[in-house]
Amino acid sequence: MEAQHSTSHSIDYKNFNPNCVSEIQLFYKTEIRPVDRPVISSPEHAYLIFKHYWDKSQIQLREEFKMLLLNQAHRVLGIVSISSGGVSSTTVDPKLVFSTALVANASSLVVAHNHPSGNLIPSESDIKMTNKLYRGGLLLDISVLDHLILTNDGYCSMKDEGYM
Repeated sequence: MEAQHSTSHSIDYKNFNPNCVSEIQLFYKTEIRPVDRPVISSPEHAYLIFKHYWDKSQIQLREEFKMLLLNQAHRVLGIVSISSGGVSSTTVDPKLVFSTALVANASSLVVAHNHPSGNLIPSESDIKMTNKLYRGGLLLDISVLDHLILTNDGYCSMKDEGYM
């Protein structure tokens, strides 16, 4: 019996048009020598870097989610803004978190978001997202070292507080 193939989606490779395939480029570029990159050895170190790069005019206005990408020696490869939301939430797409980490060849990461209310207690959705990212990192061999909640007055390390 001869196999039948659907002709509605088949491609005539004799007349193949290479302009019908998109080229995908992934890259991470830095001019900073590894020895000059800061080392993250505590939540406070991560907090100080996040706080420096956080838009001070937004920290009490809207939630934002950022991450620090780290190499094997916990040196900072870079900081990335993942999402910006409203007064009480922002949407975090784990695919965006990990695709960014993979492009930068990160070995680990520290994530952070702010609470415009000034409350440093993690919400139930904060805890769920942290656990989801942590489990995803295990599958990809990218350690999620901590999740910080930032306010103008300080931070909460979800790792230090036992949430991860």
